[in-house]
Amino acid sequence: MTKTINIYGARQNNLKNLSLQIPKNKIVVFTGVSGSGKSSLVFETIGAEAQRQINETYDTFTRNRLQSAPQAEVDRIENLNVPVIIDQKPLSGSIRSAVATATDIYASLRLLFSRVGTPFVGYSQVFSFNHPSGMCPRCEGTGFEQTLNIYKILDQDKSLNEGAILFPTYQPHAWRWLRYADSGYFDLDKKLKDYSPKEWELLLNAEQHKPKHPTVQWKKTALYEGLITRFKRNFMTGQAQEKNRYKARLDDIIEIKPCSECHGQRLNAKSLSCTIQGLNIAQCTALSVKRLYDFINAIDAPKYQILLDEILHKLDMLTLVGLSYLSLNRTSDTLSGGEGQRIKMVKHLGNSLVDLLYIFDEPSVGLHPRDVENIAQMIKKIRDKGNSVLLVEHDPDLIKIADQVIDIGPKSGVNGGELVYQGDFSGLASAHGLTAAYFSQPRTIKQQPRAFQQVMTVKEAHVFNLKNVTLDIPLYCLTVVTGVAGSGKSTLMTQVLPQQYPQTKVIDQSAIMASVRSNLLTFLDLSDDVRKLFAEYNQVSMKWFSYNSKGACPHCNGLGIEKIELAFLDNIELTCEVCHGTGYKKEVLDYCYQGKNITEVLAMTVAEALQFFTQEKIQQKLQRLMRLGLDYLALGQRLNTFSGGERQRLKLSKELGQRDHILVLDEPSTGLHPSDTAKLLQLLNYIVDEGNTVIVIEHNLDIIAQADWIIDIGPDAGEHGGEVMFTGTIQDLLAQPDISLTAQYMARYLYENT
Repeated sequence: MTKTINIYGARQNNLKNLSLQIPKNKIVVFTGVSGSGKSSLVFETIGAEAQRQINETYDTFTRNRLQSAPQAEVDRIENLNVPVIIDQKPLSGSIRSAVATATDIYASLRLLFSRVGTPFVGYSQVFSFNHPSGMCPRCEGTGFEQTLNIYKILDQDKSLNEGAILFPTYQPHAWRWLRYADSGYFDLDKKLKDYSPKEWELLLNAEQHKPKHPTVQWKKTALYEGLITRFKRNFMTGQAQEKNRYKARLDDIIEIKPCSECHGQRLNAKSLSCTIQGLNIAQCTALSVKRLYDFINAIDAPKYQILLDEILHKLDMLTLVGLSYLSLNRTSDTLSGGEGQRIKMVKHLGNSLVDLLYIFDEPSVGLHPRDVENIAQMIKKIRDKGNSVLLVEHDPDLIKIADQVIDIGPKSGVNGGELVYQGDFSGLASAHGLTAAYFSQPRTIKQQPRAFQQVMTVKEAHVFNLKNVTLDIPLYCLTVVTGVAGSGKSTLMTQVLPQQYPQTKVIDQSAIMASVRSNLLTFLDLSDDVRKLFAEYNQVSMKWFSYNSKGACPHCNGLGIEKIELAFLDNIELTCEVCHGTGYKKEVLDYCYQGKNITEVLAMTVAEALQFFTQEKIQQKLQRLMRLGLDYLALGQRLNTFSGGERQRLKLSKELGQRDHILVLDEPSTGLHPSDTAKLLQLLNYIVDEGNTVIVIEHNLDIIAQADWIIDIGPDAGEHGGEVMFTGTIQDLLAQPDISLTAQYMARYLYENT
């Protein structure tokens, strides 16, 4: 049997014709700074090519419904295994998808209740909130009701002609407004407050019908319906196409509350009447992983012990990957990328398949060093079953478990894409490159933490698992808040602190609200500056260089992609066959500025653009991104393709130069190479020195070691967390190594590497 995956001439993105052999049945960790090319090699070359070749073994019907992947830029790859790609993309699924369903624990619970529960109410499907025999008839198994407060968008002191309906596409003479104006039902100059009960009923609640006496402008095939009826159909049904477009406005008028019939439990009364030891199935899924484990473990049903053991095993795996704090009914769309990745990992650990190629994308993200240690053990188990494991990783503790380390670099973008080192971990420290430099350095702590006189006092915090916490937070210092995932540190700093101190600004990793067309240039407010340069240089209109205007490709309307919607699968995005993904008309590309057309400029990285543009405004904004370690990003990269860590650092770039701000950053080291973590620390200290307060929620030991003040929350996750374990300097923490898990791992980090 072949022992290596052989890659010849990999040129994906910035890879420089790489050829290498990767050992099978080993843990191979790929390292390098962000943008070095490691993801291009692992995901876009090896993973994509393995997935593409597997897809080609299916029949045409199946292939047409799978996510298509372009052929990787590589001469050839030999000896590929069937891939299992465990990335940080959000778990697919709707409001009906939860931790219990994503891990298949719910299927086992349904079977258990149909066999052991009393009274007997039916078989497994009776406990499914997605099946007619199980779902609550009122909310159809979603657990909540949507109510529409239409009066929030009606100005009753105005008439229809004066714009009484305060919602996009309902303004006077807009197409939806015309349905009401031309219906013949209303005096368009009559103020809404003067409407009769009959007119209100027609305006708000009328079902679809043909009006009896419409105006001559009324289209023959058109139907009239009331505002509430129309809003429910357009914006509140599962198939509504325009919910996302007007989400911000809809949030003001659509109120969501637990279902009044099932009280959020999703199931009908008959299904909920069946219990085991006093709990129904919905009450079981409302428990945390830890509490459900104890509940299942106490069930005495020898006949179904195999089923009980299966549930216990999966719950055990969730605990091992640091998710013991989650409740089983937590919906998939509320999970972070790291939590979603670890749930995918649990699913695969339960199978008996071997000789697979497992590919992980930074499985350490969001994890305390204690949980990283557990992840390391799980990855070793996957290898020991007879599989090959590829990790893209920055965490030193996971890099150390590698059978082989492959370092890509030496830097990012055009300065990356080369093989810097390949060998075992012990040889890495004596190699060249930024990764090697990190492992060859001694670990240090902050010797002179900032002194402080002023504090903010958080009082009696008791949200979720917080146990009436009161503590002081220094002003004008760098404070790091630590603790295992689920201990309560994020709740304390991103929810309670802003409530008690509204001036607090939380810079998280959530999506940047923007359209699908928005890119890095638009985020930096530099799009018009670049278009103006092109327009003046070529003596043409700026509109030619906007793919929202005159320059847009007519086939894809400037998107550069075509979306294919599939009823039961994820939507597919294909590169536009006319503009080949540029979003521009062909003739636009004939216009150049300093020898580059607009698409070539948009393809530049931040570092390249800094050399290309000389304008002061552009230089200043690009310099900020350089300081944040984002020099590898392309100017034209769409905002919805950035990782959580990249989004957070982009938001942070807008805080530079401010004073007297209170900033809370949630795990800003996510996705950062240790050399970039050092840059981040320099930047955070600069922000503090400028006269700001910075609070960082972190697991990264390099950052914790350089804090002015540490607040440790614990001792563990979920109901076993929520207490203040320690406050003080790093020296104080190291003097009490038994006080918390963080103290133990901090001591090990420092003394094992000095």
